[in-house]
Amino acid sequence: MPKTNYVAFILNAHLPYVRHLEYPRFLEEDWLYEAISETYLPMIRMLNRIADDQLPVRLVISVSPTLATMLGDEPLQERFLAYLQKHIELGQKEVQRTASEQREYAEMAQEYLNRYQSDLEDFEACGRNILESFRRLEERGVVQLITTAATHAYLPLYQEFPAAINAQVDLGIKSHLENFGRMTRGFWLPECGYFPGLERYLKVKGVQWFQCSSQSMLLSPDRVDAGNLRPIRCPNGVAAFPRDYELTSLVWSNTEGYPCDPRYREFYRDIGYDLPMDYIRDYIDASGQRIFTGYKYCAITGMTNEKAPYVPSVARDLVKVHASNFLYNVQDKARRTSKLVGEKPFFTLAFDCELFGHWWYEGIDWLEQVLRQSCTDACTTEMTTPSLFLETKPNLQTARPAYSSWGVGGFSSTWLDGSNQWIYRHVFEAIKRMGELAERFPDQTSLKRRFLNQAAREVLLSMASDWPFIMYSKSDAAYAKKRFEGHLENFNVVYSNMCKNAVNTEWLVKAERKDLIFKDINYNIFRG
Repeated sequence: MPKTNYVAFILNAHLPYVRHLEYPRFLEEDWLYEAISETYLPMIRMLNRIADDQLPVRLVISVSPTLATMLGDEPLQERFLAYLQKHIELGQKEVQRTASEQREYAEMAQEYLNRYQSDLEDFEACGRNILESFRRLEERGVVQLITTAATHAYLPLYQEFPAAINAQVDLGIKSHLENFGRMTRGFWLPECGYFPGLERYLKVKGVQWFQCSSQSMLLSPDRVDAGNLRPIRCPNGVAAFPRDYELTSLVWSNTEGYPCDPRYREFYRDIGYDLPMDYIRDYIDASGQRIFTGYKYCAITGMTNEKAPYVPSVARDLVKVHASNFLYNVQDKARRTSKLVGEKPFFTLAFDCELFGHWWYEGIDWLEQVLRQSCTDACTTEMTTPSLFLETKPNLQTARPAYSSWGVGGFSSTWLDGSNQWIYRHVFEAIKRMGELAERFPDQTSLKRRFLNQAAREVLLSMASDWPFIMYSKSDAAYAKKRFEGHLENFNVVYSNMCKNAVNTEWLVKAERKDLIFKDINYNIFRG
């Protein structure tokens, strides 16, 4: 059956830069280890199965520079091994305990143990560097890798600071070239955050396309004929691919999406909170604070503490049903809209990569089923990428996207509200002062150059969208506040010293050892 519509999955693999080797274990580092174990390694295994079967599908993965730096960091790799070994030890205990005490959980205990053992084998097999596995997937033709802003800054709030935006874009692209050996053709806009004129920064770096929110088309100052059913070209030629809100919500919605089905696994019910402290003490935080262990045995069931046991076989069958339902909805929407568009609709589906496997345990299995079912003769959907689509030289309308994001309300309130607005007057001042330093001390060498480069790192790290988002969501606001303030304090160390034409060498050496990101940064990037 001929293909009548296109679908592009664009997954954003990103975590903030968290590295605290000064502590034997640091709780927020678990964000990285959980993502590797529950999302990245299972995703790589799934995509290798797709490649082994030579299925004609492809998706896009954006790997942020902060995540890539952590994935390539040897001390963090060693700590991830310790994380896996601890979870394997817990799994072995859980297999024995559930077999004798809670047999309804025994199958899942064994499944978790098997997964952690597979993670260990696969992690060692790729030389402990997952970036190499992503590179191989791109070579095998199932993935296109792209990049994003250097520290995943929410760019619309920095449009008054062109040098800072240029630094975020430039370093993001250079990081991708260093990590994957090729230029990026696409650019993930952090949080789908777009402001008019942002495409100029991308055009000069050779970027061909970016994704954006659906509102960017609906609120355009131009009449966009196809709405969000087709990409458009900005006046400078860079293509904008609007996210399809309706189809994305089938997966993304936390009230009606597939992951909310009561037969899927509950994320928040974990033995780290349920089992006696004497049993679980060695597998939670050293302070005695209860945390997630990854061993979760309950189905979502409902809003109650009386959760039913999770049944893997039921969930596996449900995944196939939901994959079929998703493709049905895609094809149904294509039938309803193709005459309005006049050409094949192009549905852009943009997600955080960590949704699959980590937050939605069955999500990677669902994605695999969608990819496989799309290859059947009965399916009229073609899984592609924006780059492959643009190679066909489609006839795209020229229009101007509107200021927008995928945040609450479609604009910037998630990253600029009462909980976090106070940070911007400080980071704006740091950006101005960084530009001042670059103008006053151009082309420095040796220690002063390193000192100024460290100042530029601190400014970039303070711009990360993660800190205001965490403050907004109240998930770990104290840590986000500490990190933000710490980066600005570090910048001020450089600024105050350089105003006296001095270098604090001892402080510099410690700072460089702590922050290994952007090794080849040149502070002059902040010159006007």
